[in-house]
Order: sequence, then structure tokens, then C-alpha cells
Amino acid sequence: MTKFTLNGTEHTLDVDPGMPLLWALRDHVGLTGTKFGCGLAQCGACTVHVDGVPMRSCQTFVGDIEGASVTTIEGLSDKVAETVQQVWADLDVPQCGYCQSGQIMSAVALLTETQKPSDADIDDAMAGNLCRCATYHRIRAAIHEAANRLEA
Repeated sequence: MTKFTLNGTEHTLDVDPGMPLLWALRDHVGLTGTKFGCGLAQCGACTVHVDGVPMRSCQTFVGDIEGASVTTIEGLSDKVAETVQQVWADLDVPQCGYCQSGQIMSAVALLTETQKPSDADIDDAMAGNLCRCATYHRIRAAIHEAANRLEA
């Protein structure tokens, strides 16, 4: 049994502690916003926050989150998250949308730590998130716009 906080609620999972968190979230909890991309922590589609830090849930095991606080795309709810999600919609960032939950998770983590990120900050924070549709210019513009709205 693994006990942790999931999207603000105490949760217990009775699964193999070696199971990737991604599969526990999707198959045992029913939260499907976190996507499977590569399974190798290379694409970022499965990004969640563990104690506020973006982590790849395909390579984070259930046993590793004992006592931790996990936030998925479904659990984002603070001002930074709401602003990022609104900007994503306003600027029409997604094309196919598959990678976007991971992109948003990484963008929220960046803007939580860095109020006015430079292009280099954005590149560093988003480097582990791949987009098959190559909407990187829209993602960067959205992060800058979100930072501007949060500053206002």
C-alpha cells in the first residue's frame, strides 16, 4: 500500500510499488489527462508534479511517491495554472493536443519558480517536452503571455 496526496486528497494505492506512476494514475485511479508518449522519460507527455517538481510519471514508480504530493493536469488549480490554461486556449497553442498536458505541467512549474522567464529559461524548462506538431513558437509565446498576465 502506497499512501500519498493526489491532487490535494489523501490517497492509497494497492498496486505493485514497481508499477510506473503513469499506469497507476490512468488504470487504477482513472485520471487519463497524463499521457503515455515514449515510456522512456524522453518526451514529457506524462509529466506530473511530485512535491511541486515536474517528473516523468512513466519512469517514476509508485513506491517512489510514498508520502509525496502528486499533482496531475486534472489537479492544477492555482492562479498560475489557471492563467497558463487560459492563455493556452486564448493563443490556440495546441495543434493535435496530445503533448499539451505535459507541456502545461512544465510551463506551470516554470512560472511558479520564475515570474519573468527569458527565452533561455523557457528553453531549459521545456527541453524535455516534445511536440510532434512543432508548436514550440506558440508554447514560448504562451509562456511569455502568461508571465505578462500574472505580472499585471
